[in-house]
Amino acid sequence: MKILVTGASGLLGLNLSLGMTGTHTIVGVDRSKLAGTPFELVKADLLEPGVCSRLISEVQPDAVIHTAALANLEACETNPEGARLLNTEFPGQLAELCAERNIRIIHISTDAVFDGAKEGVYTEDDVPNPRGVYAQTKLEGEQAVLSVNPDAAVARVNFFGWSLSGKRSLSEFFYNNLSRGNQANGFTDVWFCTMFVGDLAGTLVRMLEKGLSGLYHVVGSEALTKYEFGVRIARQFGFDPGLVIPISVEESGLKASRSHNLRLSVHKLSTDLGLSIPSVSTGIEKFYTQFTQDYPQKIRSYQQV
Repeated sequence: MKILVTGASGLLGLNLSLGMTGTHTIVGVDRSKLAGTPFELVKADLLEPGVCSRLISEVQPDAVIHTAALANLEACETNPEGARLLNTEFPGQLAELCAERNIRIIHISTDAVFDGAKEGVYTEDDVPNPRGVYAQTKLEGEQAVLSVNPDAAVARVNFFGWSLSGKRSLSEFFYNNLSRGNQANGFTDVWFCTMFVGDLAGTLVRMLEKGLSGLYHVVGSEALTKYEFGVRIARQFGFDPGLVIPISVEESGLKASRSHNLRLSVHKLSTDLGLSIPSVSTGIEKFYTQFTQDYPQKIRSYQQV
């Protein structure tokens, strides 16, 4: 299967493209950050007029995994128009083109579409209530995709792993600080169900192979606080867990609002795939194993000089 991956230099896009190159033909879309990758690269600015049609015509993919987004919460608050263009308008245009040409597409969304006010676990039937510009534009992106392409799949995700810059994921935040003996704040009042990016990549491809469509929560099978996540990273790497400082998100000084409860059910995904969904515990082990195999250095070797 030939898969077009947008946002190929991003945390998910790059790990997915590298991980799936041996089993599928991957064509990554990147503006200017990558070079020398083992998968084909197409240079493109996704906000240029006509870029959707050009990419699809040039690549002629069997499927598209759309990972590109303006994902920095603070940046979305200061640039809401840019967030709307990339997170809402472009996904709708891409999904419509895929529908016209009978190309399967998975659009990547976020668990942040929920406000976190629910005390239990969120399912795909729960009504979202986004709290900030990023979450609002991502929710509108979901709606844009499914309104023009009912056969599309929308995956609400939360993930961690090694990135091109070494600074894109929460796991890297904890590693970078703890490895230097620095303290790192961990939110005790923010619950989430994060998934190792390698597990997420494999799950997304299985969704394509299975022909799934509609809305899915594609997250880890275990809920924990961000503080506990930091402690587990510390223990896995042999760092001092006491360096992870328990703090409330309300005391963090962050501009963009964060949801306190992002426990998401993966029952629908597990049932429709016929598979158990990986937990964060096994994901942290894989994250550590990649470190011992110099995977972070390998990823950085693909950075355009």
